[in-house]
Amino acid sequence: MNHNHGDCFLCRYSLPEWFTAISTNARLVSFKKGQSIFTEGDVVTGFYFLHTGKVKIHKQWGEDKDLIIKFAGAGDVLGHRGMGTNQFYPVSATALENITACFVTPEFLKTTLKVNNELTYQLMLYYANELQEAEKGIRNMVHMDVKSRIADSLLKIASLFGINDQGEINSTLTRQDIASFVGTTYETLFKLMNEMIHEGVIESSGKNIRILDKKKLNSFIKNG
Repeated sequence: MNHNHGDCFLCRYSLPEWFTAISTNARLVSFKKGQSIFTEGDVVTGFYFLHTGKVKIHKQWGEDKDLIIKFAGAGDVLGHRGMGTNQFYPVSATALENITACFVTPEFLKTTLKVNNELTYQLMLYYANELQEAEKGIRNMVHMDVKSRIADSLLKIASLFGINDQGEINSTLTRQDIASFVGTTYETLFKLMNEMIHEGVIESSGKNIRILDKKKLNSFIKNG
């Protein structure tokens, strides 16, 4: 495999002596915007170390709805939630834009983790951070009202995707994607975002969102 070893989580924390094994066993893969990377319930075929692009990690919520658990970007790991004894992906991953990633099989990752102590340690920290974020998400779902969760989600999305030259959140997430990340319906999201627009907190045009008053947006979270 021909890629820059510093681009992904796997190479960053592996021993230099292990790079030859990575080059032999790993594959550089790409997915187009909207393409499924893996689907909830599928047998685990391998793991992805994201180089470029953004991905949504989502889980079925009811019969015809999805709950977006997180958005992943460069340096993140995909598929690791399927590393348990069940051997099925418990979530789905879909490309939000064109992406590239380093793909390895479960067998090769298992061998790699046994050889590379630093990689094993860093992956453990990665799991721990994800668990903490998941616990915060559960707490927010229970203790925050929907408007507070929308404010929190918009700030998280802005932090991950960045702001463009026009001052807008640099993403083309649909309102349904945002609703799925918040854990609410499209109708409720639409109503409460309109409230925020009328309050002068945000501005919206099509898929584009501009945060006008970050301080007030933060106040919704604190008061929620």
